[in-house]
Amino acid sequence: MVVESDGLLDESSSIAAPLPQEAVRVLLDKPRRDDLADLVYLADNKTVAANLATMPHPFTAKDGRALIEKAGQDRACTAVFAIRLKSTGRLIGIAKYAVVETGGPVHVGYWLGEPFWGRGLATEAVHSLVDHAFAWNEIDELQGSCRVTNPASRRVLVKSGFQYRDQAMIRSLGAGGSVPIERYTLERAVWKSLKGWGQGR
Repeated sequence: MVVESDGLLDESSSIAAPLPQEAVRVLLDKPRRDDLADLVYLADNKTVAANLATMPHPFTAKDGRALIEKAGQDRACTAVFAIRLKSTGRLIGIAKYAVVETGGPVHVGYWLGEPFWGRGLATEAVHSLVDHAFAWNEIDELQGSCRVTNPASRRVLVKSGFQYRDQAMIRSLGAGGSVPIERYTLERAVWKSLKGWGQGR
C-alpha cells in the first residue's frame, strides 16, 4: 500500500491487455475525467496520504488530473486502475502495479476512501490486480508493503497470498518523513497455486 511509482519506465507495457476480471463487489478499470470529484474527495484525507509514499496532502484537483493522465500512459509492467463499486460504478479508490526503480521489482499499491474501509473491498481489488499483473506481464514476483501501524493493509496483503519478507524505512510524503514499513512478496508459483481466490481465505 505504501509504495507507488512516479518514475518513467520502459517502452513496452500491458496497457493493451484486457481489464482485470471483476470481483464480487468491485471492478477495476481506468480512471476517467468524470471521476475527478470523487477522486479528490476521497484522496484528500490525511490518514490515507500518511499510509502511502507519494500521495500529497492536501490532494487537489491538479493532483487528481495528473493521476488520471498518468493512468493513461503506456509504460512497462505498469497499470493504474480505479477501484469501483459494481453496484454504482463510482470510484472508491485506486489500485496499481508498477516498477519503482529501473530493473527493480514490480510493486503493488492500493488505497480506498475511508467510507469504504473494513468491508473486504480492498482484498477483492488486490486479488483482481494481482491476477492481472501476473497474467499480462512476464514477471516472477510482486512486492507489496504497508506501514507497520496499518494492520488492515497487512491483512489485505496476507489474504492475497503475499508472504512477509522484512522491515524497512521509506519516505512518505503524506506522513511528512520516513516511516517503518513491512515488505511482502508474492511469487508467480505461489500465485498459481492460489488461483481460486476466496476459497478458504
